[in-house]
Amino acid sequence: MKLAYKYLFYLFIGCSFFYCTTDSTEHKDKTEESLYFPPINSNNWETISIASLNWNTNAEQDLYNFLNTKHSKAFIILKNGKIAVEWYGNGFDANMNHTWNSAAKTLSAFTIGIAQQENLLDIDNPSQDYLGSNWSSMTHLQEEAITVKNHLTMTTGLDYNVPNADCTEPEDLVYKQDPSTFWYYHNAPYTLSHSIIEGATNTTFSNYFNTKVSDKIGMQGVWVSFGCYKLYLSNAKSMARFGLLNLNKGTWENEVILSDTNYFNEMTNTSQNLNKSYGYLWWLNGKSSYRLPGSEVEYQGTLIPNAPSDLIAGLGKNDQKLYIVPSKGLVIVRLGDNANNSVFGSSSFDNQLWEKINALIN
Repeated sequence: MKLAYKYLFYLFIGCSFFYCTTDSTEHKDKTEESLYFPPINSNNWETISIASLNWNTNAEQDLYNFLNTKHSKAFIILKNGKIAVEWYGNGFDANMNHTWNSAAKTLSAFTIGIAQQENLLDIDNPSQDYLGSNWSSMTHLQEEAITVKNHLTMTTGLDYNVPNADCTEPEDLVYKQDPSTFWYYHNAPYTLSHSIIEGATNTTFSNYFNTKVSDKIGMQGVWVSFGCYKLYLSNAKSMARFGLLNLNKGTWENEVILSDTNYFNEMTNTSQNLNKSYGYLWWLNGKSSYRLPGSEVEYQGTLIPNAPSDLIAGLGKNDQKLYIVPSKGLVIVRLGDNANNSVFGSSSFDNQLWEKINALIN
């Protein structure tokens, strides 16, 4: 791994704040075109020029300049699976690994879906079934009321005002309100999803994830424990591979990896009525309102006004971005340092970046 470990603390601390054919009609729905999938265990990946897509070549350099000044390190745009844009800067290259921060929550959501389709767990069951009793400081009945789905949707009711809201020791897991009655972006209940997988599968989370997801689509990342956090690091193309898998709704070329279409649809659509812009650990654009990490306020309007309404996203601290836009056949990756001095996964940088992307692709 080429990541310089001396930078781990800087990168990771405080994560909670977070086709085979081309078409000149860029707005054509990607379902009308075939998707290209790069080979497994190979660095080969077909490209497509922005000129052949009838994109605005005059906007390309402006995008790169923006990425550079905003402390970006890697940026990729896939069009129908092929690489249309690939840029690296600020001392980074294609072989280097970078933390996803909270964008990696999407990996956990996808993996839980696989465990459910294998009948190893049921997201409507109490998480206590897989964590065991006394995983928190709550009573048995309070624990029993929290389902796996509550962990996936940030609606556990656990107190997010405790001193160590990112940690999963029982003293950090305290009752605040009944589950499903309030939405709050709380890292500790998410982190417990790894333990839920382990209790359901009788293996480590990383082993199950690698076997069921990573190895099947050619990702090369690694899970790293850092304090209270369980962080995922990979190169930018591995993030793009996972985005392509989700663009194709859980199927990699001819191999169905997540066959539970109901789960996939629930994961990538509004999962509860408390935050319309949140699925199962995925962010959703185009909804009428949204809530943000670190806030109890409900905001009116869409999450990223400049982005397509059908965009789904993995968003991580310091502006780690995985955007998927089914209507345009796009997967977009951005890795790097904090762009706008924001501590949260969703930030004003999203809207600014999409202004530059729109200038290129429209």
